[in-house]
Amino acid sequence: MSNIKWPFLFLAIAAVACMGGVGIAISYRSIIGAVFSLIAFIVVMGFGFTLKRKYKNES
Repeated sequence: MSNIKWPFLFLAIAAVACMGGVGIAISYRSIIGAVFSLIAFIVVMGFGFTLKRKYKNES
């Protein structure tokens, strides 16, 4: 457990927060908030996959 990759943990928490933001925005009936949270989720996940590929190619 001492081999935690902190950037991936941060990105996972950020992705969960974005998904939660979509749910909260929908509950407040805010289409703009839901769209913004969805776009942020896509950006965070894309950056995470890019970072994972970068780490995989280095080793």
